[in-house]
Amino acid sequence: MERFTKNEALLEEAQRYWENAADFRRRRERCKRYCYGDQWGDLVMMEGQWVREEQYIRSMGSEPLKNNLIRRLVKQVLGLYRQQHDAATEGAVERLSGEDAVLREALGRMRRLNDMCELNARALEEFLISGMTVQRKTFGERQGRRECFTDNVSPARFIIDTAYRDTRGWDVGLVGEIHDLAFDTLCAEFATDAADCARLADIYAPETYAERLTRTTDYFAAARSMAKAFRTPANPAACRVYELWRRERRPGYLCHDTATGQLFLTDVAAVADVEAVNQWRHDMAAAAGRPADAVALIHTQWMMTDEWRYYYLTPFGDVLSEGRSPYAHRKHPYVFKAYPYVDGEIHSFVADIIDQQRYTNRLITLYDWVMRSSAKGVLLVPEESIPDGYTIDDIASQWALFNGVIPVKTRNGALLPQQVAANAVNVGISELLNTQLAFMEDISGVNGALQGKAEGASVSGKLFEQQTHNASVSQLDLLDSFRSFLDEAERKDVSNLKQFVVGDTETAGIA
Repeated sequence: MERFTKNEALLEEAQRYWENAADFRRRRERCKRYCYGDQWGDLVMMEGQWVREEQYIRSMGSEPLKNNLIRRLVKQVLGLYRQQHDAATEGAVERLSGEDAVLREALGRMRRLNDMCELNARALEEFLISGMTVQRKTFGERQGRRECFTDNVSPARFIIDTAYRDTRGWDVGLVGEIHDLAFDTLCAEFATDAADCARLADIYAPETYAERLTRTTDYFAAARSMAKAFRTPANPAACRVYELWRRERRPGYLCHDTATGQLFLTDVAAVADVEAVNQWRHDMAAAAGRPADAVALIHTQWMMTDEWRYYYLTPFGDVLSEGRSPYAHRKHPYVFKAYPYVDGEIHSFVADIIDQQRYTNRLITLYDWVMRSSAKGVLLVPEESIPDGYTIDDIASQWALFNGVIPVKTRNGALLPQQVAANAVNVGISELLNTQLAFMEDISGVNGALQGKAEGASVSGKLFEQQTHNASVSQLDLLDSFRSFLDEAERKDVSNLKQFVVGDTETAGIA
């Protein structure tokens, strides 16, 4: 029997969700470019072809200048978060595990091992740039240690059910991630014997990969380039694997053990085991001479159970691994947050201030062009005043010397050489630039007080403190939204620690 089955329908569903998020990925790339200094990369039409704005400006004889204000504002918000992070982290440890010394120690060790302060800061930076942040909470072995691990996931490689509308993500039906693995890593993860390694080598054979990919993407002729990007790794030597988690409803039984008071779910195939336990309890009671109605049984009720299942797929729909969620919380390992996510739309902190950054760059470039085009020390030499044996080049070289001597023929009405210097024409660029800088602070909410700028000797310390507090309030919605993401991440951390480290499986699912 073939080791790896097929599930092309699930892969096509994941691809549709990934394609639906194409606009978000394009906006994210643009925001990332602006944040890290590439601010003249938008495309404009020039002579019938699309070129970068930087190329267009240079073709007009000007120099594309920029002053990266977005990066400064992002760093300021990150600094505000870092300032508050330590106290918030200690409070969370005490709040969630203050009654359990073992769990408190495990949570602190897990934080130090994963360097959560740094990971969360980078997650916030992604949140500010793209408006979405994702982390993956797993248990496994790395570098010889079995522990709970956290990884930041790039939204560019994250797959999510784009039909969800709940800002908490409770109505999501599918999440996943694109992995590009080395072949030896692929075999270590999914092969159980040499035959599996041979089968994986056949699936990812370089000579057949391109042919199979072309045949597969023919089903998506309307978006073939996007389909190719979804199914082809950037590194030709890498093996692409899709980790997909889907919420599925299946018939099952809700079980209530009256002997222990425990509630649990079981599938149809396992209900026979429950009936066997009940029969054993009847037999034990009869042997002890107890009446049948006094036996504590496990009562069952048929229902459609809600469970998360995982699938690891190849670009051709081969199922490398699948199964029910192994976590006590019975969900997927991802934690994600989109901001503000109104009607499925994401509008990031950086996206809100790109227009002001663009206009600021435009004004700086215009100011530079005006200054360069103004006369600065131009020498006017009347031709009739040039002496015999001298050329214009000779006069120019002598004019630049501090002790230069230029003989001049004086004739009636002849003008002497003179130097012309003119100030740049004031067309209000400075005022417009100051206005744009003020707009950027107003729109971002990161004003001078939050940046620590001095307000002058006339401003009292109390007033400056109030201004700083008011500036912090303007970022409260953004930071609180990120803290709700951290709270959800923390709940999964505690659940995983209880299940895999502490061993408290009864409360792991309700952490």
